[in-house]
Amino acid sequence: MYIKPNVIVSRVDRFWENAAQSPLQIVQLPLFTEHGVRVYMKRDDLLHPFVSGNKWRKLKYNLREAERLGFKRLVTFGGAYSNHIAAVAAAGQAMGFETLGIIRGDELHADSNQTLQFASHCGMHLQFVSRTAYRDKELLISQFGDNSYLLPEGGSNQLAIKGVGEAVEEIQSQLAAPVDYFCTAFGTGGTSAGLLSAAVSAKVLVFSSLNIKKREVEAHLAAFVPLHDKTWDIFTDYHFGGYGKETEELNQFIDDFEQKTTIPLEQVYTGKMMFGVVDLVRKGFFNQGDVVVVLHSGGLQGKRK
Repeated sequence: MYIKPNVIVSRVDRFWENAAQSPLQIVQLPLFTEHGVRVYMKRDDLLHPFVSGNKWRKLKYNLREAERLGFKRLVTFGGAYSNHIAAVAAAGQAMGFETLGIIRGDELHADSNQTLQFASHCGMHLQFVSRTAYRDKELLISQFGDNSYLLPEGGSNQLAIKGVGEAVEEIQSQLAAPVDYFCTAFGTGGTSAGLLSAAVSAKVLVFSSLNIKKREVEAHLAAFVPLHDKTWDIFTDYHFGGYGKETEELNQFIDDFEQKTTIPLEQVYTGKMMFGVVDLVRKGFFNQGDVVVVLHSGGLQGKRK
């Protein structure tokens, strides 16, 4: 009689295998109908309540690698409101990793805001350093990174790009129709690079949430993926003052969009990106009949209340 051998499933694999694909939702706005443009949103914000959006995809292969190499602790970097810090803390708790977050700003503490409170409650040890010290990542790693798996700020590296790229295949299987444009917000570049790495015929539109020049965005992307054979465009006019900045116009747009579509946005990334997409439709950037897919990168833990 054949006896099936015991197969030990790793705690990391089990975490990801229990997740279904995020839904692809059509965005119903009169403006899109008037211009004959079909806009869909890949709802990666629904992947997990705490490790959602692009963080889910960026961490997938990194944590598998950390487990394969036998590391017990994850060390990473971030600011006071970092979605990445919150996601790493939650993922580490769920999968049995110790976590250390090196936080920019020595005036801060674990109760400074809800993001840091959440990370601390997940068991993450928070090390607060000055903004000057924070710039010297190599020195910080030498102090805190022994016997630890290092995750870069924002989680963007080649393993992260592999995870994000899987969203393209999912979207194509869900839509069963050609995609003309993929749209994504830009922070550290990993999500944009992930879409660029997997999108073959579609053009990738990158919306920067930082107040930086196009050439700077391009340099970030080029560090992760060759750009010479890709079709893409960068928009740097929708940052609303820069990273983490917001205006009444942006907040009103987010409120109106949520009321009309029931899709939640936040003011750091997805709200700015979606404002840009709507503005491009209004200006006639897209052709009638174009299919546009917008990646919801999550980050709702930092949403304005």
